[in-house]
Amino acid sequence: MLEKQIEGAVCDYAKARNVLAYKFTSPARMAVPDRLFILPTGRMFFCEFKRGGAKPTPAQEREHLRLRQQNVNVFVIDNVESGKSMIDEMLALC
Repeated sequence: MLEKQIEGAVCDYAKARNVLAYKFTSPARMAVPDRLFILPTGRMFFCEFKRGGAKPTPAQEREHLRLRQQNVNVFVIDNVESGKSMIDEMLALC
């Protein structure tokens, strides 16, 4: 499955669960995660989407580490079921 298909399905699921899914870009920083999700409680987390079996680039890995060192949740998702589980798990923490 293509990255954009996985991303679209997970974002649709998030929206149905009242979670905002913003496409995230940062002109001043390369390799930032694809999406910023915002839960109804205001809690936020990032997600990097990949096609099935693909891994983040070294630059993306460095950026994910940088965010995690600031106590930010960053997920790497390469299939729809894992993406739905991510949404459900984060909502359960609210």
